[in-house]
Amino acid sequence: MMVNEKGDGINNNTSLPPIQQYRPALSWELKIKKHVTVPSCLGMFRPVMGQCCHQCTPNSLSKKLSQNSFLGFRNLLSINETQTRYRGWLVRRVCCVLYVSGCKVYGSPVSDRQERVCQSNRVREALAAVHKAPEGEDSQGQHSLLSPLLSLINTCISPGLIRFMSWVMLKMFASVFGSIQVNKNHLPALHKATQEGSPLVYVYLRQSALDCTLIPLALLCHSLRTPYTVCPLHIKSSFLRSILEKVGVILLPPNAATELEAEMDPLYSAVMTSEAGSQSVLQWLLSLLWKKPAGSLMIHLSQPFSLKEMCESGRCRVDEWLPLQDLLLPVVINNRADSVFGKRRMSWLLPTLHSTPELEEKSHSDRDLSVAIVLHLIFSAASCTAVMSTSLVSSLLLYKHSKGVSTSVLCRDVAWLLEELLFRNRDVGFGGTLPEIIHYSLALLAPHLLIAALPSRKDPLIVPRPSAASVLHLSALAQKVTHTFIMEAVGACAVSAMLCEVVFSGVSSRVRSDGVEGEEVKGDMEFDVVLGQSELTEKALQLCHLLPPGIMPPCQSAQSFALDAVDSLVRCGILIMEEIPRDIHICDFWKREGTLTWTATDDPYHSDSDCEDQDLRSYKISQPKQCPEMLFFLCRMLAGHLRALCWTTSALDVMDSPLPEAEFLSQIHSHLCETANQKKRHYESCSEEAAHTAVRTLIDLGVLLQTRQTGAVFLGVSPLFQLSENREKLQRFISQYLYN
Repeated sequence: MMVNEKGDGINNNTSLPPIQQYRPALSWELKIKKHVTVPSCLGMFRPVMGQCCHQCTPNSLSKKLSQNSFLGFRNLLSINETQTRYRGWLVRRVCCVLYVSGCKVYGSPVSDRQERVCQSNRVREALAAVHKAPEGEDSQGQHSLLSPLLSLINTCISPGLIRFMSWVMLKMFASVFGSIQVNKNHLPALHKATQEGSPLVYVYLRQSALDCTLIPLALLCHSLRTPYTVCPLHIKSSFLRSILEKVGVILLPPNAATELEAEMDPLYSAVMTSEAGSQSVLQWLLSLLWKKPAGSLMIHLSQPFSLKEMCESGRCRVDEWLPLQDLLLPVVINNRADSVFGKRRMSWLLPTLHSTPELEEKSHSDRDLSVAIVLHLIFSAASCTAVMSTSLVSSLLLYKHSKGVSTSVLCRDVAWLLEELLFRNRDVGFGGTLPEIIHYSLALLAPHLLIAALPSRKDPLIVPRPSAASVLHLSALAQKVTHTFIMEAVGACAVSAMLCEVVFSGVSSRVRSDGVEGEEVKGDMEFDVVLGQSELTEKALQLCHLLPPGIMPPCQSAQSFALDAVDSLVRCGILIMEEIPRDIHICDFWKREGTLTWTATDDPYHSDSDCEDQDLRSYKISQPKQCPEMLFFLCRMLAGHLRALCWTTSALDVMDSPLPEAEFLSQIHSHLCETANQKKRHYESCSEEAAHTAVRTLIDLGVLLQTRQTGAVFLGVSPLFQLSENREKLQRFISQYLYN
């Protein structure tokens, strides 16, 4: 797993570009104490990230070399004579050429690859499905169908040309980036996996078009085999295509507009699979993000794991996966208090070859296992990346200080959030004094912020720019922080749902503390309530089923994650566990048969024996001293996703359906944008990704039905949710998790 990051801060352990080594002039008159610095432990300790799944691949996890010290970073652009076999003044002037010529390159000639590809069973089946040849006819007609894919088959790796291109790339990147940093602690495990001789599959989180060059360059500089790379760009120049094909770049077929369209071609898929079987390496997949490169760059590597171990060991369990309808519909429609135990099935993550049903003979378990691998890759790609300072600042501005914040308060909160990240074993890609970090982050985020220096204020005021483009940019950066705090965010939203239920129940918040029953609510509530563990866990469990893919640990059950979410709030100080006196009633806010039930701790039917499980654990809400508003800060992390679900559900009232899937998604996206523009806020809920995720969730929930008509997929509202009453129930169910 490889992820390249734009370095947006200062790290004491890296070779910094001149712009970062120079102390910036505090043009905004930053009034911050100069002695306040980021904890110095960053220089000696680095959290271990990117470990493979301990449940599915324990053998791969045990192969990780134990390292007690941090090996530091290596700047790929810093090349000197010590990295070559020669010394002298002339060597110092051509050391880059000598270094590249000394790197070990593994060539991969074409030889008889076309014949081996044509003889593979998968390609034969694909050809037979596409071209129904009459009996007795030779296979020449079938092989002619491979002509558009000949460039793909003939892609090779030329050692001489790849050395030359590596030298060109090093010179080019030196003029674009200040440094390209690679964590040395990540390399020993990758070297060990390479020595085992098994085929390697690299999956990377795409952030720019340069990734196809950056990551192979990083591998070559560390004497690792340069893999074949899939390039998502359409390159029309025949000269440039011929050069790229000789350095292992696999280009899309001319008749495919996108990667997804190419993957939907069964012949393309079969050829790619057959090449993987005859070569040592495979392409990279998983396109998630596109960003313009700037500043420094950092490449993170996660621990390699064995696909064979995951697939054949039987430890990757998919038998508990259930459709989302089975998990949540009884709760939404029938108001059931207890949820069905299981995990949401997301088979749509694996594209289906609709054109060739003959090739769709995989069982549901095999398909679910492939989806499980995809979920592991998505989660690993997100969890192995270091958090940059722009992510910290963006998260605080969106979720804590959306109405503005002074620089001194922002610095205090950045220091607090940094400690919380390190406590959760998450690495960061910066270091130095707080004024430098904040100033540099604000300089990078300046196009998306409003910074006002008022004469009456010592500190300038910083406000996120109220535009869709700016908020979406900040939201994308803040996702790394949300991924780190996802467990706490789920627990906080569960607490919010419980408080919402208390408000709508009409029972005073002082029932628990004062012992007053049935008092009407008057004025603002103090929220001095006691929340039961079972009810909180149930709310968290239901919310887990609504989360997008890859945000939860793939092998952890939803029930276990919900329990951990509640426990994490105790560790944060948001919830305080307290003992319930025997003579005081506990309010059970669970809605059983539409009524509130009361149970007494001195019930004669309750037993204290070991054979019965009596859970009287309860919590009160508190305010952590470090961040009194931490509960609301965590609730807002998931508000964008949940709000998009609410707005999409409300859009069904005004949409005519069924519609083609592309048109349906376009109308939903337009509705989200119009709603955000009308409210002049919540722009993080109107992205294309939010619209696609919301529609996909409603399909899994049974709100929308997919039908195939005249070769196209149509989306329409299911009969159950054509009733406005059921749509209102769904909106209430989702909105309970939104903090207002």
